[in-house]
Amino acid sequence: MTPAAVKPWLSDLQHRIVARLEAFDGQAFRTDRWDRPGGGGGLTRVIEEGAFFERGGVNFSHITGEAMPASATAHRPELAGRHFEAMGVSLVLHPRNPYCPTVHMNVRCFLARAEGKEPVWWFGGGMDLTPYYGFEEDVRHFHSACKAAVLPHGGEAEYRRLKEWCDRYFFLKHRNEPRGVGGLFFDDLGADGRTDFDAAFGLTKSVGEAFIDAYLPIAERRRGLAYGERERDFQAYRRGRYVEFNLVFDRGTLFGLQSGGRTESILMSLPPVVKWRYDWHPEPGSDEARLYDVFLKPQDWS
Repeated sequence: MTPAAVKPWLSDLQHRIVARLEAFDGQAFRTDRWDRPGGGGGLTRVIEEGAFFERGGVNFSHITGEAMPASATAHRPELAGRHFEAMGVSLVLHPRNPYCPTVHMNVRCFLARAEGKEPVWWFGGGMDLTPYYGFEEDVRHFHSACKAAVLPHGGEAEYRRLKEWCDRYFFLKHRNEPRGVGGLFFDDLGADGRTDFDAAFGLTKSVGEAFIDAYLPIAERRRGLAYGERERDFQAYRRGRYVEFNLVFDRGTLFGLQSGGRTESILMSLPPVVKWRYDWHPEPGSDEARLYDVFLKPQDWS
């Protein structure tokens, strides 16, 4: 077991995803390399005010530290005080067109070491889709791509487990509603010793490699749809839910901030235009209401 094979794959994945997104948008991503005081650093790739993406980022990071942050030890208290090494690729894309969904993907690897003890490693990751206006064919396409990524690495049962985990994880408890239509989520894969390194890395790679084919066909299908102020206004309102989740619940955001990561890179996930309203509800029977009534209900989309 060694992270030596993981880091080059993550770096290459970032490069390949950015190349495809640049070709799709037509505008280059900004490149921002950074170092972290205390160990490690990363490469942030960001696009703002593109032809298609209003804002987006594809981040690679590889950091080390003397003690695991609280966000990591909250559900793994036995690792408190251990030296850690964390690496991953994380992306969030916010299209300008409200008919095109926001999307998130993350793949990561952690190692925790302590004197006189065996190192502990695990993988995590997944991807999820956050539409503002629901299209059944888009949601089914995304979930089918997610399913295809998992089936070779555990079959139908493993896909169901990761799909249902995603539905639970991306849920705003204080709103009692899902953030979006779900996808895949997993964490601590390998930490219990029941999954070997190659198997855990294999699943993680499959999820990362599936992202482009899961998302870009949806963006291509919707990019030309005309929209107006009503649609942009609703998009900004729903983006508020995205902000709330990332700042209150998201493990990656909390880990990055608590571990002394680069704030600009961590918070690139936040959308550029957001609105909040007091006790707002969509008009019954409207396209906005359909998002709540149909799409924000966990179900079998594959």
